[in-house]
Amino acid sequence: MAPAEAFAALALVAVACDGTMDRGEAEALRQQLQARSPYRDLSEASLAVMFDQLLEQLRRHGWQELLTAALPALTVSQQETGLAMAAQLVHCDQKLQQEEQRMLERMAAQMSLPPERSRQILDVIALLNRDSLAS
Repeated sequence: MAPAEAFAALALVAVACDGTMDRGEAEALRQQLQARSPYRDLSEASLAVMFDQLLEQLRRHGWQELLTAALPALTVSQQETGLAMAAQLVHCDQKLQQEEQRMLERMAAQMSLPPERSRQILDVIALLNRDSLAS
């Protein structure tokens, strides 16, 4: 798996790990990737082909195997960003489901990052998404 495909796979795993992907999650995934290289330079057709292939792998093998296949293609720096992006994506609907939390923990555990670095990333993203002004 090429790094661009592997990074996109982390985003897909994040939005699909709970067995559903609604319009808001799909849009959040698109926004996260379109802000980054090389995705912003890809045509709609190229993106569609890449996601069709990733979705097929997801359907056939599940998110756990897609995650396991993607991680070796990414550098440590790419894994850090991928973990932060995945955490941001699971928070996009303001409800962190138990399956999403398990996926983030599994993703962090499988990465080449020190555990304390993974925890730091997940904690910061949780803080950014906390509604601390709610009454």
